[in-house]
Amino acid sequence: MGKTMAEKIIGQHAGQEVRAGDIVVAKVDVCLTQDGTGPLAVRQLQKIGLEKAAQPDRTVLFLDHASPSPRKELSNDHMTLREFAHKTGAVLSDIGDGVCHQVINETYVRPGDILIGADSHTCTGGALGAFATGMGSTDVAIGIALGKTWLRVPETFKVAVNGKFPKGVFAKDLILHLIGLIGADGATYKALEFVGETITQMPMSERLTLSNMAVEAGAKAGLIASDETTKRFLEANGRGEDFRVIEPDPDAEYERIIELDAAKLVPTVSFPHTVDNTRSIDQAKGVKIDQVFIGTCTNGRLEDLKVAAEILRGKKRHHQTRLIVVPASRQVYLDALEMGYITVFVQAGAAMMAPGCGPCVGVHQGILGDGEACLATQNRNFKGRMGNPEAFIYLGSPATAAATALEGKIADPREYF
Repeated sequence: MGKTMAEKIIGQHAGQEVRAGDIVVAKVDVCLTQDGTGPLAVRQLQKIGLEKAAQPDRTVLFLDHASPSPRKELSNDHMTLREFAHKTGAVLSDIGDGVCHQVINETYVRPGDILIGADSHTCTGGALGAFATGMGSTDVAIGIALGKTWLRVPETFKVAVNGKFPKGVFAKDLILHLIGLIGADGATYKALEFVGETITQMPMSERLTLSNMAVEAGAKAGLIASDETTKRFLEANGRGEDFRVIEPDPDAEYERIIELDAAKLVPTVSFPHTVDNTRSIDQAKGVKIDQVFIGTCTNGRLEDLKVAAEILRGKKRHHQTRLIVVPASRQVYLDALEMGYITVFVQAGAAMMAPGCGPCVGVHQGILGDGEACLATQNRNFKGRMGNPEAFIYLGSPATAAATALEGKIADPREYF
């Protein structure tokens, strides 16, 4: 019997044949923490006398959630991570460098790797053909110190997507549709494997969006086979030598197969307060929106900014709707400057912010007022997610966000293509 991608990658790192359900100890290629979870990881290592990094050049500490820090307590946490990096030789990704899940994939993750991160959206790395998964701070701390971790090999759902997206429909709409279909716990501790002609033709930026949100269906990982698109992405980031083919066997055994027709999809919006509370744009349009946020590890890439800029070019945001734009990394910001997208956003009335998580986690920058509503390109809309439990968060694609910023209410992006 053939193997899924998860079984192949974990087996290679465990040094043995594995099947879904097996519990193994496996080598880790890359570890990440961020400034919300990293200080706990460091303190745990200090507590047990294991303050070291097995692979310092592939252990990355990100200052991205509070970037720059808005409070002294968070500044002290930043100091903890800076000191750990200095002591161990681990890599520090400083304020303004960007969101961990964007930067780690630009610079570190390779097809066939195991990446563990003290952040649930570490699964973004699955788009490069890696087994990338989020864990608790203590588990990641041990992975940092010892270079290995324990895993239960997950069962796999095969998500087969075929057909061509209609104009105005993107990977964000696909993943929101899937989560609405199977539910927020529909794939708990499963691996999602995205396959089909739609995925094969999809650029890396869109693949990263799919893998990023796999966890919103409860999944342990969201995997896509490496191919020429993966190779081009690595080459564009100066890492062509990191490419290798990693794909499932033709006779791999799946727990469930889900088939979707991309041609039948429409722009989709998640309503408060759960990601699986999805509605089509026809059901969603017209809801008054006070703030639009374009960015995050889900949709803050150059291609996302391009889509939004094309809709906003030469226009102004609605006078009653704020617009915040945050590039996902320093490289994305520089590329967007060169392409003129930043000028478009500023002329449209947007507030530009330094690369980082921005308003997504509600630490600072863009916290909503009581009763206010935000349409965001982020991955979560839980009650209080953006810093105020009395506010309302809607999720959509960059195209839907840009159209909404112009109209001051949830709008159909297809009308702008």
